[in-house]
Amino acid sequence: MKFEIFKLEMATSTSDAAVDLIKSKKKSGLVYADTQTHGRGTHGKKWISDKGNLFASIFFPLKKNFPPFSEFSIINPVIISEVIIKYCKSNNITLKFPNDIFLNGKKICGILQEIITFNNINYLIIGIGMNVISNPKIFNKYEATNILKETQKKADIKNLIEKIISSYEIFFINLKYYNFISFKKKADYLASN
Repeated sequence: MKFEIFKLEMATSTSDAAVDLIKSKKKSGLVYADTQTHGRGTHGKKWISDKGNLFASIFFPLKKNFPPFSEFSIINPVIISEVIIKYCKSNNITLKFPNDIFLNGKKICGILQEIITFNNINYLIIGIGMNVISNPKIFNKYEATNILKETQKKADIKNLIEKIISSYEIFFINLKYYNFISFKKKADYLASN
């Protein structure tokens, strides 16, 4: 599966933009925006969308030979974690299910997974918010961080997008070898660190 890239200067949220693209007959792709006015986290929480960070949504139809929706909640954080590990050259990545990725004990990325049905086809939309050059001050039980702070290098958004797309394309190329148990083991390992 190939993912077409759609770039926006501004979106309410990239997941909303993905819905619009699906309704305009785009089958699969990745849409990203410089800023979001109404970025969403889980349980209706607002995702703070400061310019310079990564806001993207991948979308594709859930075909019969694909893993079910529920398994993607394990697959997605593993794939995105591996991108962050490569980019930050760090193995100190942990997962907090269902959708948070931590680097060095601080939140660096959130994933929001949703399904929509259009023309009797189910589409999976995977929203990704990654702190690249800044992070919100979270008054919670954990802190947030960003790639710049952790690596002292300014990450290139386009390069990150390419790495994410490449990771998903490789996943689908190798779909016949997909094994949920091996993904679950990786996820459990990352969650237990």
